[in-house]
Amino acid sequence: MEFSFKTINSLIGLVLVAFLINAVMSFKFGDPKEVIITKPKSYVSVENVDRQLDCLAMNIYKEAGHEPFEGKVAVAQVTLNRVDNPKFPKDICAVVYQKNVVMEKVVCQFSWHCEGSATKKPKDKAYQESYAVAKKVLLEGFRLDSLSDALYFHAVYVNPAWPHEKIGRIGNHVFYKGR
Repeated sequence: MEFSFKTINSLIGLVLVAFLINAVMSFKFGDPKEVIITKPKSYVSVENVDRQLDCLAMNIYKEAGHEPFEGKVAVAQVTLNRVDNPKFPKDICAVVYQKNVVMEKVVCQFSWHCEGSATKKPKDKAYQESYAVAKKVLLEGFRLDSLSDALYFHAVYVNPAWPHEKIGRIGNHVFYKGR
């Protein structure tokens, strides 16, 4: 009788432990029937990130390669601000290489591209700095607060008489708010 009583107590104990484990797991993880698995909204590959970094770095280099750190960040930030703006493409490379036709003339968003400037990666220090800034801005989210709305810029030696609100000057560039 004693053997069967111990066996029954052990079985009851095991059942109670099983119920307890189930209750804890259900509380912590929820009911497995309610778990909904969805696909991510977008897939970002390493190759795509590398391509975006290369385009951003080339734009920084061509527009502000010999500017101070803040000037390089400013050009990168304008590029990314455009990606986030519905008036421009949603891809860094598409923004950098965007062309428009104005009065039957092809106009590039960034003049170096229309000038036929080479897009092969340079090996000089200015490009290495531009690439480092591209990584800092794109991957680490580094920004200049004063340029959060900047969508346009030009060199100080030109005067395009744009209707945009001037935000300020960094290095040899004047920056403007978008409309």
